[in-house]
Amino acid sequence: MTTVQSPAAPVAAIRPKVMARTGLYAVLAANVAVVTYFFVQAGFASNALIVIGRLAGLYAALLMAFQLVLVARLPWFDRRIGMDRLTLWHRRLGFSLLWTLLAHAVFITFGYADSSGLDPVNQLVDLAETVEGVLRAVVALALIIVVGTVSGRFARRRLAYETWHFIHLYTYLAVVLAFSHQVAVGTTFVASPTATGYWWTLWTVALGSVVVGRLVLPLWRNWRHQLRVSAVVPENDNVVSVYVTGRDLDRLPARAGQFFLWRFLTRGRWWQANPWSLSAAPDGRSLRLTAKALGDGSAGLRHLEVGTRVFAEGPYGAFTTMHRTRPDALLIAGGVGITPMRALLEELHGHAVLIYRVATDQDAVLYDELRELAHAKGAELYLVTGPAQPDRLSKGELARLVPDIADRDVYLCGPPGMTRAVLNSLRELGVPKAQIHHERFSLAG
Repeated sequence: MTTVQSPAAPVAAIRPKVMARTGLYAVLAANVAVVTYFFVQAGFASNALIVIGRLAGLYAALLMAFQLVLVARLPWFDRRIGMDRLTLWHRRLGFSLLWTLLAHAVFITFGYADSSGLDPVNQLVDLAETVEGVLRAVVALALIIVVGTVSGRFARRRLAYETWHFIHLYTYLAVVLAFSHQVAVGTTFVASPTATGYWWTLWTVALGSVVVGRLVLPLWRNWRHQLRVSAVVPENDNVVSVYVTGRDLDRLPARAGQFFLWRFLTRGRWWQANPWSLSAAPDGRSLRLTAKALGDGSAGLRHLEVGTRVFAEGPYGAFTTMHRTRPDALLIAGGVGITPMRALLEELHGHAVLIYRVATDQDAVLYDELRELAHAKGAELYLVTGPAQPDRLSKGELARLVPDIADRDVYLCGPPGMTRAVLNSLRELGVPKAQIHHERFSLAG
């Protein structure tokens, strides 16, 4: 396989991840300040509970818009921060949003109840029946509560991804209802032409980001590249590689270490999207994924027919050489986590060491390729086999295999248990956090 080799990129003065993360924080902080200014400009109600409720509502609207940007899968942020971390922030912020919305509803209801003399339940019913937009807000809050409930760890572990995702889609309906509520009754929304323009711009940017990142861009790329399966190659009894070709693949901005959400458009599996990494660096003519049979989706890959249409969303992920900080690198892979490492080894410049951890020699898929590639690039390759205990990637073992480990970038991909153990070893060895790169390849949830 011939790879399109890119020259070694100079190390940026400010790390891309730091730049993107700081930018997001700065944008959020600036918008909090703007929203607070508009709130003060609109004037205060006589009841303190209503004042607090209105401010909570404004912050909830801002958080909701920010949530949309986090999951919009915008390439610039995804390549610098990574889908796994953006999704994690979205999840944490989602629970903050839920509590802020509840605070908005409770303070507003109790505030008006205090003024009218009604009990809170009858006050809420009265507001829903007499004030335009309040009923829509109640429905939106109910939807957010349902989504928040099924997103809790207890429920999430018991729901199939497709079921959870279908329920989660109702969040978009909640966003529309909440926005219409804000337009109908939001005092700061109409406090000034500037405030009105701000809120319209905020929601347009947030919803537009989702439409572009999750709908327009994937549709356009798949129409442009017309992806199809060109070969299916079993690597062993439960691992298979799928080769995909298409038009103008040299113009697809994919990099070694990234992954796609793959859909193979056959009758039985077109609705299944699976996150699989590229197992070879993109060469401008084809893409290759390699997957282990862990469920119905991956187990059925070996039955794909040549010519099957493919719909791929991506490329996604920040597990690339963009984030290198040192000239040399150490790659540590466990099991099928070797797939992005195989691609990264192909693209890396400088001296590289690859440690491949598997239970037995027979589990070492792509090993012949790795040996040839390591030999061609002057890299060191260590195959570490054996049961999980004793720990063969302990602090002492890593230091013995790679004495200059603290002076290298470390890329790590493997099962969660191995990843946690190796991260602890790296910290004990004094490898700076900025030099450690790992990413969780999975769908949101």
